[in-house]
Amino acid sequence: MTVLTADPAARPLDVVADFPAIPAGWAYLDTAATAQKPRAVIDAITRGYDTDYATVHRGVYQRSADMTLAYEAARETVARFVNATPDEIVFVRGATEAINLVAQSFAGTTLKAGDRILLSTLEHHSNIVPWQMVAERVGAAIDVVPLTADQRIDLDAMARMLRPEHKLVALAHVSNVLGSVLDVRGASELAHAVGATILIDGCQAVARLPVDVRALGCDFYVFSGHKLYGPTGIGVLWGRRALLDAMPPYQGGGSMIDRVSFERTTYAPAPTRFEAGTPHIVGALGLAAAIDYVQGIGLERIHAHETALVAQAREALGRINSVRVLGPADSAGIVSFAMEGVHPHDIGTILDESKVAIRAGHHCAQPLMAALKVEATARASFGVYNGPDDVAALAAGIERVARIFG
Repeated sequence: MTVLTADPAARPLDVVADFPAIPAGWAYLDTAATAQKPRAVIDAITRGYDTDYATVHRGVYQRSADMTLAYEAARETVARFVNATPDEIVFVRGATEAINLVAQSFAGTTLKAGDRILLSTLEHHSNIVPWQMVAERVGAAIDVVPLTADQRIDLDAMARMLRPEHKLVALAHVSNVLGSVLDVRGASELAHAVGATILIDGCQAVARLPVDVRALGCDFYVFSGHKLYGPTGIGVLWGRRALLDAMPPYQGGGSMIDRVSFERTTYAPAPTRFEAGTPHIVGALGLAAAIDYVQGIGLERIHAHETALVAQAREALGRINSVRVLGPADSAGIVSFAMEGVHPHDIGTILDESKVAIRAGHHCAQPLMAALKVEATARASFGVYNGPDDVAALAAGIERVARIFG
């Protein structure tokens, strides 16, 4: 692993050698979809399956006891990462499952007909559809906060919209399309002022920004491991302990129980009651290794690095007349753009010929596409392994697209 200094300004970030899946000359600009994995994470996963593997929370033999300790140590690592306590950390398959868990176990059991849910225009489908399902079942309604002129969630509009009927607010910390960063503390204060509970989708934030759930003031915070340089199939739900304690289980099965009989079952306390069945043991170990990796670099340094790349990309793309760059100038690690007369899928295909990998499509944000008046966008998203050469390759590829399409 590359040795790094603590000072973000000390020298440029250069860790691409830590990522064996990134060959020389390939510009991987799709980190917002999923991050590549550093060797430290791959090694942790390999050890977990190779020399250390056993089940957790069940075996009385030493290997099982050791793996249980490692698994719970991973929970402690996650808790420290977001300034929480381990008993507030629920391991799930990803942010989508975490949102569905809260939708079913919290909103589905507390909301009633006439209550309202507040979302925003830029939400990912995973932070829209679960709430629609609950709203339809209980008779609640959904309101949508618009965006500002520079394409951020409009907190002034949110303040005007919120009423006591709003019982739940769910917003993205960082937009997966625009890279715009939410003032989570401000949004939390607005929600709490009318008695609403607020959930924050932190998928695009945790790999780019320091996250302190206490300071942010939210009630639930969710994220996925694979966008944080960790494995797929593992994610995190953080919830305030009092809320988790009041929520019924989301799924039934082994591990989440206290005592079972055919007459009655009692459940384990949180977070165990939400972790039915054999967990993704090695996924948790890989996630802990990923957290150790990014903390070894420093979130402040990562954010400064990606901010510089975003500025370079926006400036380079802005020089091409047919390109419309979306999102605010200070977007966090993400640059989406549209090109006049060229479908984003064609952009992505031509860039791939030049060994530049981007995302093209609606990015699971169709309501946002409608608001932006585009069918789809091209999206370049940066990670710790990217550098100025990748920005130059992107710009050269877009200039080639412009020449091809005249």
